Amino acid sequence: MIEITPFSPWHADGVVGFILPIQQAEFEIPITLDAQPDLQDIQGFYQQGSGNFWVALDGQNVVGSVALLDIGNNQSALRKMFVKDAHRGAEHGVAKRLLDTLLGWCKLYGVHQVYLGTTAKFLAAHRFFEKNGFQEIPRAGLPERFPVMTVNSKFYRRTP
Repeated sequence: MIEITPFSPWHADGVVGFILPIQQAEFEIPITLDAQPDLQDIQGFYQQGSGNFWVALDGQNVVGSVALLDIGNNQSALRKMFVKDAHRGAEHGVAKRLLDTLLGWCKLYGVHQVYLGTTAKFLAAHRFFEKNGFQEIPRAGLPERFPVMTVNSKFYRRTP
């Protein structure tokens, strides 16, 4: 049984241990842990204001994550949404449960818009977000405080 729970420091190694291989090996993105200071201080970076970070646990193992970064003005950035390969797909529902948890949090905390940036390589992610109410927008449509990553080439917005 998969459990969705807010991040605690106990999850830190599990989060890094499953995200880096997805980024580096599966999607061949040349990114290191050093280039992602947010992963080294999840509480300080994400769990502030209306932001948060959730993990999907299969027993004690982290198999999914999603983060919400408060960027002010009742807007947030969805980041670090990853699911381990063996737990992907509608039959598992891990990604949907992570997203539903994030959107429920947004309603509770008055977040009016959620933005995200992704790479062109994440084709399944594009379909997932579009199927779940996100609409593609041009980069020029992003809020000023949205943190654009160098690998981002597609951008989306949703009102929770």
